[in-house]
Amino acid sequence: MKIARSVLIVFLLLMPAIGWADDAVYRYPIADSYAATILGTPQNLKPELNGEVPLKTMVLETDLKKPDIFFYDHGLRYTAAFQDGKAPLVFLIAGTGGSSKSSKMLALMNNLYRAGFHVIALPSPTSSNFIINASTSHVPGNLPDDAADLYRVMEQIWNVSREGIEVSHFLLAGYSLGGTEAAFVAKLDEERKAFDFRRVLMINPPVSLYTSVSRIEGLLYGIPGGPRRVGAFFNQIMAKSTDFYRKGDFVGIDDDFLYSAYQAQLLNRNEAGGLIAVSFRIGSAGMIFTSDAMTNGGYVVPKNKVLKNSDSLEEYFWTSLHLSFLDYFNEYFYPYFQSRHPGLSREELIEALSLKSIEGYLASSAKIGVITNEDDFILAPGELDYLRRVFGPRIKIYPNGGHLGNLEYRDNMASLIDRLRSATW
Repeated sequence: MKIARSVLIVFLLLMPAIGWADDAVYRYPIADSYAATILGTPQNLKPELNGEVPLKTMVLETDLKKPDIFFYDHGLRYTAAFQDGKAPLVFLIAGTGGSSKSSKMLALMNNLYRAGFHVIALPSPTSSNFIINASTSHVPGNLPDDAADLYRVMEQIWNVSREGIEVSHFLLAGYSLGGTEAAFVAKLDEERKAFDFRRVLMINPPVSLYTSVSRIEGLLYGIPGGPRRVGAFFNQIMAKSTDFYRKGDFVGIDDDFLYSAYQAQLLNRNEAGGLIAVSFRIGSAGMIFTSDAMTNGGYVVPKNKVLKNSDSLEEYFWTSLHLSFLDYFNEYFYPYFQSRHPGLSREELIEALSLKSIEGYLASSAKIGVITNEDDFILAPGELDYLRRVFGPRIKIYPNGGHLGNLEYRDNMASLIDRLRSATW
């Protein structure tokens, strides 16, 4: 559900010029949800940030065994930025596949630090680094299990950080899948009380992980040939965008290039949606391969095959790229958890991957709030109304912005910071 801008094809997403919002109250400018998701916020509409932020990439050593193919991965990587004096500490959870230094995570860290917070950024439980070094099952996606893994990591990081900083209270936030996971972590903290979070903020969370990922996968049906032609589609778009770049007077893949491509209407909306899904598939491919290699599951890598450091992984990448979420769920994810919980039905597992499984807690907990958008396409019909009903005055809904496209818009960021600071919603 996080669409990684670091992936080259995302930077090359060339959207049709559908139009700009002209709202007297909310002025995030990109009206189309796909365009907003990919292009994000124009630089001149982001908050002005002055001064350096003391970001430090840290490694939490773990003793989990790993195959030789992951020889390079020596521990869980997280990022921290600490104030000199006493301040609240915000834990941040990345979206699907995201590292602690993904573009959206860095934007949040930079803004929150400048607003006076200590910040610790965590990778997503669906990232390869987390699967290898912090997941007890090595099969990510089961929200209660992922929350327990996150909570354990947070406790360990706090234990190695607490001597160097002074903390007034704790806060928690996450975006996309990380937002949904934040709710499950908060519920766990109600029992264990290691942090007693004062505020928990869910940013563009899916209501149902199964439904939202299925909706993203569904965007592939708009590309020529459908999901089975995902590889050919990827190559065609790369060729088209490369040709556009060569013919233009560009010095880099930057804002000028993106907006020129946007105005040129190089791709239609179905193709744009397809690229969002392909970007998601690329992230999922890494997750599936890593999980399968860690568990010796025999799903992508033949069972009991010992991968050497010199082995090429290209074949496994392309195999994983052509696996849909439904393939992964039905053939790998569900059988894994059913083997550990005999009698577990498919419907029960899908329910566990949803906010509805902890609805009572969410409805009654005054500390948890939501920020989302009317046009966020990961939400199925009726799910926005569900969030309104459960969270009431604790939800803020913007009219446009797609999925996280308006995260860095200055009005959004100011509201986000205010919601973490304020005693009331």
